Amino acid sequence: MFFTLSKVVGFITLPSNAIACVCAIGALLLLMKRQRIGTLTVTFGVLLLLLFGYSPLANVLMLPLSERFPAWQSDGRDPDGIIVLGGAIDSERSVARHALELDAAGSRIFAMLELARRYPKARIVFTGGSANLIQASMSEAPIAGQLLESFGVAADRIVLETASRTTDENAVFTRRLVDPKPGERWLLVTSAFHMPRAIGTFRAAGFDVEAYPVDWRTSGWSDAAIPFDMLGAGLMRADVAVHEWIGLVAYRLAGRSDALFPGPEP
Repeated sequence: MFFTLSKVVGFITLPSNAIACVCAIGALLLLMKRQRIGTLTVTFGVLLLLLFGYSPLANVLMLPLSERFPAWQSDGRDPDGIIVLGGAIDSERSVARHALELDAAGSRIFAMLELARRYPKARIVFTGGSANLIQASMSEAPIAGQLLESFGVAADRIVLETASRTTDENAVFTRRLVDPKPGERWLLVTSAFHMPRAIGTFRAAGFDVEAYPVDWRTSGWSDAAIPFDMLGAGLMRADVAVHEWIGLVAYRLAGRSDALFPGPEP
């Protein structure tokens, strides 16, 4: 129920969807001969469209998320395990085309392969089932497992978690599956903007992990002053950022995260 409700709320409150609703309501009012209120509503929708699509607002929303955790730096101690969150593989198209198809978070897969090569003794855990609410679809994990083996990673190093649909389930199911021992070092690979919610969720599940952020959508704080040159690019980034902020609040209220805005431990 929580998963379904959060998806519905997230869909409604995304900037692009909300703006589309405002414009549609305004057009409907105009068709109903409510000229004044209809014109005001459509005008408001267009202004929102321009604000979220072209102004730096989307970057302003994204930057606190992506800059929360710095890039991971090795201190000479190798990790015992590497956890990679799903959301990077388009499983439907990969199966249909018989080829690996990645989405915007594909950097997670490249990081997984690089870390598997760099730390040959570490276990590689890929956690990701299907989050498709409309139709049954293949889990990402088996595809990731096949990819790892094709790059020479031994099968006994690969752990696949195929049932999770949310970040919360990623944490709970993965902890149950790998049973981490005290003193072990585990890296968590996910998109930089998603890392605060992911870390908070793993902490709430009692799994101590270190952040290994990838998929940086911004260049740094300087992007807070740079407008977008394409309407769609600004709207897409705003959708991603707002979705993540909503997720942080929802997870905290539901007790699925240890803090409202998790950050690095002192």
